[in-house]
Amino acid sequence: MRFDNHRVVITAAGRDFGRTLAIRLADLGAEVFLSARSLAAAERVRDEIRDRGQQQVHAFSCDLTDPASIRDFAAGVARHTGHIDVLINNGSRYLEGPDLESASDADIADTIASGATGTVLTVKNFLPLLLNSDKPDVVTMVSACGAAGHHRADAHDAFYAAKSAQAGFAEILSKRLRPQGVRVMSLYPPDFANPDPLSEEWEATPRGAEDALTAQSLVECILFAVAQPRDCFIKAFHFEQV
Repeated sequence: MRFDNHRVVITAAGRDFGRTLAIRLADLGAEVFLSARSLAAAERVRDEIRDRGQQQVHAFSCDLTDPASIRDFAAGVARHTGHIDVLINNGSRYLEGPDLESASDADIADTIASGATGTVLTVKNFLPLLLNSDKPDVVTMVSACGAAGHHRADAHDAFYAAKSAQAGFAEILSKRLRPQGVRVMSLYPPDFANPDPLSEEWEATPRGAEDALTAQSLVECILFAVAQPRDCFIKAFHFEQV
């Protein structure tokens, strides 16, 4: 499965799963526009990708809690291209602690802003570029914490709130954008293994029925959904938790 004809935007791609997505999609031929809160972090991943021979990769700073920063990110991408094919909303601050009072007001506001407001504004600002594509997709990494009734994670209540907001936004967005040909899909993973895609561990990580979900499988779910014919609208991937 190749993605040579895809232009992909990924938020929070300076580390962890966002970095994994950027590296894997670039390896498959996609032109990647990646962001991180720190420009230096985004540039490090960009340089890792270029060192692997893929030159069509661009780095931007984007603070998902700052509307102006999101607008600047979208404007920066628009200076490179007239359309994007896939927007992956990967960014969302994690906040740990099952005690509501354990987090400061500032941390709670930042968590909800990055996951909820940040996702809405990112889609809003990139929608014109998506509508210029003949195969537009919006992918959001929600979390099992955004699924109704989920309670097994030790995440803070604010993180649950942010993820529930993402889930509700994706649900209505899917219905409202379908007439324009935009597919909206969400992933609801529990905690998962995310080995370095540039290490030997990437291929060696066990992926049996008794093992935890892996980043490899999440990437493959996204690739599978994006590669489907345009009449196939896969709204969500939900996963069993080990």
